[in-house]
Amino acid sequence: MPELTVGSRQWPVAPQSNLLDALNVAGLKVPFSCRAGSCHACLVRCVAGQPSDALPEALPADKRAEGWRLACQCRVVEDLAVEVFDPLRDGLPAKLVATEWLAPSVLRLRVLPARPLRYRAGQHLVLWSPSGVARPYSLASLPGDDVELEFHIDCRRPGAFVDEVQQLKPGADLRLGELRGGALHYDPVWQARPLLLLASGTGLAPLWGLLREALREGHEGSIRVVHIAQDAAGHYLAQPLQALMEAHPQVSVELVLSAESADFLAQLRLASRQTIALLCGYPSTVEQFAKRLFLAGLPRGQLFADAFLDRQL
Repeated sequence: MPELTVGSRQWPVAPQSNLLDALNVAGLKVPFSCRAGSCHACLVRCVAGQPSDALPEALPADKRAEGWRLACQCRVVEDLAVEVFDPLRDGLPAKLVATEWLAPSVLRLRVLPARPLRYRAGQHLVLWSPSGVARPYSLASLPGDDVELEFHIDCRRPGAFVDEVQQLKPGADLRLGELRGGALHYDPVWQARPLLLLASGTGLAPLWGLLREALREGHEGSIRVVHIAQDAAGHYLAQPLQALMEAHPQVSVELVLSAESADFLAQLRLASRQTIALLCGYPSTVEQFAKRLFLAGLPRGQLFADAFLDRQL
């Protein structure tokens, strides 16, 4: 039976045990969100031994060479010693600049990293609270234009991270973890093609950045933005979206209530089979979006989606 070692602790685990589960069962509290190798919240560094890695391509070669692995994708097959990600040692320092309630349940954070981050619209990274609670969030800011990083926090449900972050004041110390590129992005080769941006809840955050990125790149095709929310207050970017629509005639915005979403999706049609669709929200919602678009004739290679789990850390 292989032995797992973290610092001064050592204990036996069953062969082929999932590394993330083994660490958390032992009380190490390694954060995670997706368990699919996308969010990168569960980074650990192997210092002795090697796990079986189901998704080695999820990390760049330089990080793998340093021993970093995604615990959710690894299984313990031999004696293994790891270091869990320490935000004070391994994270990038950052300051909370401002908080603002965009809606009764949506809190905007503006965060200034200790050094500028190079990122793309649609990417996400892990936020560490002052007490060491972590949660991956999509960036809503526009790279190059926004010095501060912007995040939209869904506070509808209690959780260790959202409970703490609601109490933070400007100037609070945060840490930033791994920057990760999800499926969402804007490609300039799409410039003349119709775009469909379909989001639910705070899945609008990365699409807000991507929308502005497309307009900055001079997108010529139509851009249809659809946001589904529980109630009218949940359309938390209604005014900024309206302003963009008024300034850019190729942009249209539709605000749909959840109670109306089934009827809306049933009637959804594509502007063209050349449409590029960008989807973001909870997995069940993204799945509904995707099924409807495929039925409407959208080729699979033209759909890009990011789904986040309904899990508070």
